[in-house]
Amino acid sequence: MAALLSVNDLCVKYKTFEGIVHAVNGISFDIPERGTLGLVGESGAGKTTTALSLMRLIPAPPGIVERGKISFGGRDIHALSEAEMKKIRGNQISMIFQDPMTSLNPVLTVGLQISEAIVAHQNTSEREALKRTQEMLEKVQIPSARHKEYPHEFSGGMRQRVGIAMALACNPRLIIADEPTTALDVTIQAQVIELMRNLRQEFSTAMMLITHDLGVVGEVCDRVAVMYAGEIVEEGSLEQIFEDARHPYTTGLFKCIPDIEEDSSQIQPIMGLMPDPFDLPSGCCFHPRCPSCMEVCRVERPAFLRENGRTVQCHLYAKGGVTQ
Repeated sequence: MAALLSVNDLCVKYKTFEGIVHAVNGISFDIPERGTLGLVGESGAGKTTTALSLMRLIPAPPGIVERGKISFGGRDIHALSEAEMKKIRGNQISMIFQDPMTSLNPVLTVGLQISEAIVAHQNTSEREALKRTQEMLEKVQIPSARHKEYPHEFSGGMRQRVGIAMALACNPRLIIADEPTTALDVTIQAQVIELMRNLRQEFSTAMMLITHDLGVVGEVCDRVAVMYAGEIVEEGSLEQIFEDARHPYTTGLFKCIPDIEEDSSQIQPIMGLMPDPFDLPSGCCFHPRCPSCMEVCRVERPAFLRENGRTVQCHLYAKGGVTQ
């Protein structure tokens, strides 16, 4: 299946007074039409910077895309003018943000905020946009009559539903969901996940889901990319990652999840902290925390091994590995 979105060797840095932040360090992945990729990792791994890069929203300064290519629908994102990018952003690529209270304008009604995007991108009248807005609110299980209300009049879960309605209003080809359930309680999380899954299928939309929750990934995604210290250390299908995780970091993430079917199940946290992005370790970035660390891990960056549609970057699988 041809890739709708293709990212190749993307590298993003932030130049600050304290030094250079190595946020994203040479990542590559593809998302096909109607496919779903889960981008998983701890806070500080570079997930949100990756998302902002796809929308071409990296603040400059201090951010700079040092190298790499992002192709969407066969077009190089970084070769487009700002006017051309505005036609794509919010129209063909939409984003659902982590905190709906800060992503919604508090002084505008939710209906106006949704309809503004429709008018801007779909070349419709305000009346037609309002009708579409009401339809979208109903699809996310919000009564259409509430389009005249303001964000503060909605609960956190309903505000996130408004964000989903806004993202889908122009029927985009790709949705980027940046930890959309983090600010919600557990019961509301399940409702929002189910809603996103159903609407993605209804609108035949591709999606990149950014999260630190492997449980959410298991509910929604077709493929999984595990990110650590600005690198994708393992990528594969949902079954490959969940049933046969290879990288020690991926294995460690699964050990952090309690097994509800086992009475004696214990959480085994990954020791240590994410490395300082100002001063990344030599060799494999995970080696200071890795229980399987070898001497070569401290000095040499591991090659990428590609096999059966999956990729792993680890010296444990170095035989036959290929550099990217």
